[in-house]
Amino acid sequence: MRSLYIKFVGMTIGIMIISGILAFVLSNSYYQQKLKPDNDRKNTTIALNIAEFAEGHPDIDLEAYLESLSAVGYQFYLVDESGDGTFFGSPFKDKTLSDSVKERVLNGHVFHGILQFPRKTFVTGFFANELQNSIGVPLEHNGERYALFLRPDIKLLFNEMHFLFAWLLVLTILLSILLVIFSTHYLVKPIAKLTKATKSLSDGDFHVEVDRERHDEIGELSRSFLRMARKLEQMDDMRKEFISNISHDIQSPLSNIKGYTNLLEKDSINPEDKKVYVSVINSEIDRLSILTKQLLLLASLDRNEEMMNTEIFNAGKQIKELIRNYQWQISEKGIMLGYSLPDTDITGDPSLLHTVWENLLTNAVKYNKPDGSIEVRIEERDESIFITFEDTGIGMNEGEKERIFDRFYRVDTARSRSVEGTGLGLSIAATIINLHGGRIHVKSTENEGTSFIVELPAKSKSN
Repeated sequence: MRSLYIKFVGMTIGIMIISGILAFVLSNSYYQQKLKPDNDRKNTTIALNIAEFAEGHPDIDLEAYLESLSAVGYQFYLVDESGDGTFFGSPFKDKTLSDSVKERVLNGHVFHGILQFPRKTFVTGFFANELQNSIGVPLEHNGERYALFLRPDIKLLFNEMHFLFAWLLVLTILLSILLVIFSTHYLVKPIAKLTKATKSLSDGDFHVEVDRERHDEIGELSRSFLRMARKLEQMDDMRKEFISNISHDIQSPLSNIKGYTNLLEKDSINPEDKKVYVSVINSEIDRLSILTKQLLLLASLDRNEEMMNTEIFNAGKQIKELIRNYQWQISEKGIMLGYSLPDTDITGDPSLLHTVWENLLTNAVKYNKPDGSIEVRIEERDESIFITFEDTGIGMNEGEKERIFDRFYRVDTARSRSVEGTGLGLSIAATIINLHGGRIHVKSTENEGTSFIVELPAKSKSN
């Protein structure tokens, strides 16, 4: 995390430097294209006005006049016809000026030195205290020709501003770096907490704490992380329970098979007992076979394999055939079964949905009371099809209803007085229904009965 902290600080400072360079380049372009010509025109007008005033007042002392103007913020260089020059005001740092320029100004031309000054950085261009970076205008006074070169005394006019802007720049850079360092620490700290929580999570500690009070993207990430941690904890608990249950459900029939096999090896066993033992062994083998098939089916559904063979089929006809196959078991228990199964076409996998109907029907029989009743019906409402399996069996309490679709969960078999199942059927049914874009609802009252309602999308018109 320290690496991220350093990277963030370095990146921010780098952005500041790059932004400063780009701003400098753009402002220089603006100075060269806009401000520099304006500055040249402004100072040319001032120089022409000074020359015009001197020419209009031949009685004034020209040198004293220029000396007084230099005191208010200008630098002057006055050249006479013989080429001799006199400086007024602050000295120029570079006094180089070609004779041809002096001669042109003496002959009546204006020298635009500010505009023609080499295109360097605007700092050099604006603040360069060079004689070439001046305005030259012709001037006549008392019948003599002069060349007057003028430049604003930048040091006199802006000396305090130099220090002000220098301190402003230094303080801005220093404060920006300090603020970046502290703000980065504030931003990176919750990420460091998330990293620590992630390590704890990878070690199996699901009781992690992160900053949930922030109302930004990091706060949302922290809350999502906590939801993930809680979900992983639930999945870990389910995994442990799954291993425990599957171990029990496999070990129990294997123990029974081994025990009865040992009994069959005894010579003293009579034929009647032998027949009973073989029957128990076959029953346990069937139980293991069913468990294995359900586990394989559930594993395939969990992997979301392309196992669905979707087609349009008649659900009412399919459920009627299922009821006929289980009619003997229903009659044997004395259960009265009624159904309302109109011909209803749905789009789905007939084999997988047959597994759903079979599971719900066998549960209705298994957990029903003697001489109870079962009602199966199909209803089409709006854009959905509802298939209901309703029984008058032992029912469930609220706690059982909340866990009924958990894997290996079984309703209290002591109340059901029936053969114990694998606890996977309803989990498989719910998974299949979800794959079909549907939902399964359960309504149940303890000792009164249970209703399972499967809601599936109706067959689309395009199909």
